[in-house]
Amino acid sequence: MARPEKVSEVASIEERLKKSNAVILTDFRGLTVGELTALRARLREAGGEYRVVKNRLFGIAARAAGIDELGACIEGPTAAAFVDEDPGAVARILLEFTRQTRKLAVKGGILSGSVIDGAGARSLADLPTRPVLLARVVGGVAAPLSGLGGVLKGLPRALVIALEEIRKQREAA
Repeated sequence: MARPEKVSEVASIEERLKKSNAVILTDFRGLTVGELTALRARLREAGGEYRVVKNRLFGIAARAAGIDELGACIEGPTAAAFVDEDPGAVARILLEFTRQTRKLAVKGGILSGSVIDGAGARSLADLPTRPVLLARVVGGVAAPLSGLGGVLKGLPRALVIALEEIRKQREAA
């Protein structure tokens, strides 16, 4: 018979999995309480939540959320960074923290309901930030429009120049 606190924990993890844009799973061995607290604070600022999870309960919650093939991602001590906003920002914080402390290891994750390996989770850090992506989209849309504006503005100018040349030819003749 399942204990109520475990059922509650599975339900909490399942709800968090369904609500999150991404989840990055890490091995947190060797981190001190102070380091974990600092990491949690930085992730919270970036729209993430970092919590230690029990592998068995996380696996049950993942299956209930429709995610089946976590495999090696939930072996050994596991902590999950649940991402509400920008997965790239959270991944950058985790990788920067890994470089600083040499204690944290990214094991894999879940992105839009699909399981990604450790390399895939680390590659999220290479994605541009949301404002940069939006600026690129706006620039991509604006560039052809400004070119079209230049062409349309040039047509009347060319017509005026042609008419001026015709007037000069008629005056000369």
